[in-house]
Amino acid sequence: MADPLNIDPDHLNPIDKDAVEHEAAPATEVAAGETSEGGSLGLEIGSAVEEPAKVRLPAMLRGKVQKDGSALGTGRRKTAVARVRVRKGTGKITVNGRTFEDFFPVERNRLQIEAPLKALNMFGAVDIDARASGGGVNGQAGAIVLGLARAVQALHPELHGILSDGGYLTRDDRMVERKKYGHKKARRSFQFSKR
Repeated sequence: MADPLNIDPDHLNPIDKDAVEHEAAPATEVAAGETSEGGSLGLEIGSAVEEPAKVRLPAMLRGKVQKDGSALGTGRRKTAVARVRVRKGTGKITVNGRTFEDFFPVERNRLQIEAPLKALNMFGAVDIDARASGGGVNGQAGAIVLGLARAVQALHPELHGILSDGGYLTRDDRMVERKKYGHKKARRSFQFSKR
């Protein structure tokens, strides 16, 4: 069987041969920005008019701006809840009164929390103070990300598009499935014994 990418014109039916010949023929159409008399319309190739980018604003703000200029945002993930305060500063991050590296020793969690700030080029320009409770370390990291994104959005609503496209404003609604009676866990059955 012949390779489908290498088309041999001898094996084509007459209609397909005409199509191949028309594609190979040089184009004699008028180039964009010129008239048939050879004059110019004022537009050159590649001189498309730039339209200003539309700023996507949020339909609803979930963070609050305080009188002192800081912003508060609440985030949730699994059973963890985090209240995050963002203010202009030097990039200091504290979680429950502890340093960032002390509270989150796993680098994956730290990078996850820094991601929205790096997407906005605000990393190192704001101080973050978070209070996290409930759940485990991964759930608290996810809750801090959502709270941080909501707080930054309250301060700068024009950055909603970047935060939304990155998925930082989306609440991850996955929760642990409840245990059912007659089962060992949510879906795992007890070991079956024939006798």
